[in-house]
Amino acid sequence: MKNRLAATQSQSQSLNAQVLQSIRLLGLTGLELEQELAEALAQNPMLEREEDESDVALPELTPQERAAQETAAFDELPDLWSTPGMGSGFDPEEGEDRLSRVAAPVSNDPALRVLEGLAMELKDADLAIAAAWLERTADSGYLAGDRDAIDADITAALGLRKGRAEAIRQRLLHGTPAGLAAVDLRECLLAQIHDLPAKDAGVALARDMIDRSLALVAQRDWPALAAAHAAPMEALRVAARLIQSLNPKPGEPLLADEQVHVLPDVVAWPADGRWHVALNPQTAPRVRVASEYESALSEAGDSPSVQHLKALMNEARWLARGIAQRHDTLIKVARAVVARQQAFLERGEEGLLPLTLKEIAADVGVHESTVSRITTGKYLQTPRGLFELKRFFGVKLEGSAIAGVAIRALVKKLIDAELPAAPLADDVLVALLARRGVQVARRTVAKYREQLNIPPARQRGLAARAA
Repeated sequence: MKNRLAATQSQSQSLNAQVLQSIRLLGLTGLELEQELAEALAQNPMLEREEDESDVALPELTPQERAAQETAAFDELPDLWSTPGMGSGFDPEEGEDRLSRVAAPVSNDPALRVLEGLAMELKDADLAIAAAWLERTADSGYLAGDRDAIDADITAALGLRKGRAEAIRQRLLHGTPAGLAAVDLRECLLAQIHDLPAKDAGVALARDMIDRSLALVAQRDWPALAAAHAAPMEALRVAARLIQSLNPKPGEPLLADEQVHVLPDVVAWPADGRWHVALNPQTAPRVRVASEYESALSEAGDSPSVQHLKALMNEARWLARGIAQRHDTLIKVARAVVARQQAFLERGEEGLLPLTLKEIAADVGVHESTVSRITTGKYLQTPRGLFELKRFFGVKLEGSAIAGVAIRALVKKLIDAELPAAPLADDVLVALLARRGVQVARRTVAKYREQLNIPPARQRGLAARAA
């Protein structure tokens, strides 16, 4: 076979940087977009933020509609004293305490939360020492440096007597969580096992193994451990399991407990017999090209410095255009979703209809991938609660006109309404659903009942008779 050259023609499409930027902006969450804008505003002097809130005001609203909107928004505010866990009314004797619990902010700083836990036990001077140790503690919970050097720095900085800083570190080490500000893994694990009763099975041996043979425990070298501690194999295994139950990174639970707050990207509310949808101004920032620069550059020449400024202006224009396109796509998709899922917003899960990305894409006039990007990580605030836009999409089951989530809600509703002495079997549930126009198989009903952790009819009947 001989090699030969041949000329062919083909067509292909490549995306330029501006189009790629617009696509990427669609997938950004509100927080990510804010970070992106902060960086762009710092680097590009041609860009400025639009501070006029009228740019994100509700579209096409008359003064009467706007007044109705404000009234509806006020009516949807939760009653502070009727929320779960707060009681059904205001108790004057507990009101001040409740207000302090509600109003007191919960810190997201792990070190600050540890200090808040110690505030009732330590004096202000000792809290300052503890804060100094925590500042030099890594996220894993271990000291980020040599203990003696850190001790010397804290002692000198705060004018402490020798040994005082180390005493406060020991308080952190044996506090909550135990093992915090430890020098190494050995000290961390010993602090966690310190308060366990020595009479418990394996505790004393586990302490000895951590103190003298931690490397052998990590290697699971049972013969060497048996020789080092003169203990039977079963006792060694019990102690090893106890050691494995300890947390080698005591700082991580503090990071895991950080509260994550979600701001809605879109808000929907009923008023005047229809549903209104609007962007949340807090998560829909807008930018524009600085007008003074634009007019000045239009009259400037073509020097290298001017060309650089014009390039920055073009970047600013593309970014402003991409953000505006993102907001426009988001509001259109949200309105299409709300229009399709009004039954869910009014009645709950049992009203959720099957919905696909393709259907919304056809309504809005964009590609399915665009709908997928714009609904990922974006949240809709409704009177029924806060939902991710992805939550409104569901697959249609064969023979049914509603989504699987709605069928599950109907199954729960029927079982909740049954007579305790005559629980509904799965076959009966299938028949009752069929009367509502929902055709599903018995195994489907059984699957949803199991997902709801509801036992079969026979077990429910036995439980009712036993009660």
